[in-house]
Amino acid sequence: MEKLTIEAKIDKLSEVLAFVDSRLENADCGMKSQMQIDIAVEEIFVNIASYAFEGKTGTVEIGFEVSGSRIVCVRFTDSGVPYNPLEKPDPDTTLAADERQIGGLGIFMVKKSMDEMLYEHSGGKNILTLKKQI
Repeated sequence: MEKLTIEAKIDKLSEVLAFVDSRLENADCGMKSQMQIDIAVEEIFVNIASYAFEGKTGTVEIGFEVSGSRIVCVRFTDSGVPYNPLEKPDPDTTLAADERQIGGLGIFMVKKSMDEMLYEHSGGKNILTLKKQI
């Protein structure tokens, strides 16, 4: 797995996307899958940068690999506040936007666009893995 360790700051998003996109291009990833992966990576990275360290400075390790069966795996590891996004209930998308609770739509989009999303808290670290067949 190739890895990038970067400060958990929103202004580092372009570096994160450049890391992921260059590897997706090397894997000959289709445009639709690349856009879905980019949106998911952006959502997860921005959430970590915004909330994981409660105003303090921290880092995120982003791991990337493509298996022989063309499954992209992007893994986010941080030592921020433990948070399992899979435990958050999905928003009720049948309600009008002004009737829904604020928040949760981004994680919902990630769940829907990825084939698999896994979370574990181990060794004081949040580990969130996204998988997508390309």
